Amino acid sequence: MAKISVVIPCLDDAAFLAACLDALAAQTRPADEVIVVDNGSTDDSAAIAVAAGATLVREPLRGIWPATAAGFDAASGDLIARLDADSIPPRDWIERIERRMAEPDRPTVLTGPGEFYGGGRFTRWAGRHVYIAGYFWFIGLLLGHPPIFGSNYALRADAWAQLRTIVHRDRPDLHDDFDLAWWMQPGMTVVLDKTLLVGVSARPFDHWPGFSRRIRMAFHTLAVEVRAWPPLERLEDRRSGQPARPPVAEDDDPATTDPEAEGPRFA
Repeated sequence: MAKISVVIPCLDDAAFLAACLDALAAQTRPADEVIVVDNGSTDDSAAIAVAAGATLVREPLRGIWPATAAGFDAASGDLIARLDADSIPPRDWIERIERRMAEPDRPTVLTGPGEFYGGGRFTRWAGRHVYIAGYFWFIGLLLGHPPIFGSNYALRADAWAQLRTIVHRDRPDLHDDFDLAWWMQPGMTVVLDKTLLVGVSARPFDHWPGFSRRIRMAFHTLAVEVRAWPPLERLEDRRSGQPARPPVAEDDDPATTDPEAEGPRFA
């Protein structure tokens, strides 16, 4: 059996985090390690993590990618499962991850979609069938394989050991899941299981400024990735087995980006 770590970045999400940790405590196959990355919370998030028995990691650099990367670095498991603080995994989430990752094709990443809770019925429907489904369809076309949904996935630790020096892990202005999927190296695979659902909060749709910031950040992330590893070049490199590393470019300096775009899933 693989050792499984679960990483949860968190910024001022005490109530959501408590529900997420409760869901993890009720798993049919318990996590071997739960890591909560406190990204500078001023509420009770850190105290709730410690009270639940989670390992607390503090990451001072604000942003979803720096916080996620810090948690991945701290994880000791063979598999690193990833949730957001507002994710509510079903009771068999870890059990299903372990079973699927052990199958003969040995995927590098296993991901699933989200099922929104809160908000209105139409908001929940549009979130799942337009927002998330559109992300998997459009970004999947660009990648040539399924993208990764940051609120619900698991990654092999040996793959992270290779990717951690390749991805833009210190960029608070990029979507971490999109960036991770873009820099999957030749031979690495992403498997999408549409039945591996987790609950995710519909709060991004509550306020237009927060939602529009998330969309702007998605296009900004796409622009950074396309400049660093153009899609056709990326597909050819993956077919030929040629590894790639993003070049350092002046216009990729996170200091030049919009600071309001930091950590959109914390909003």
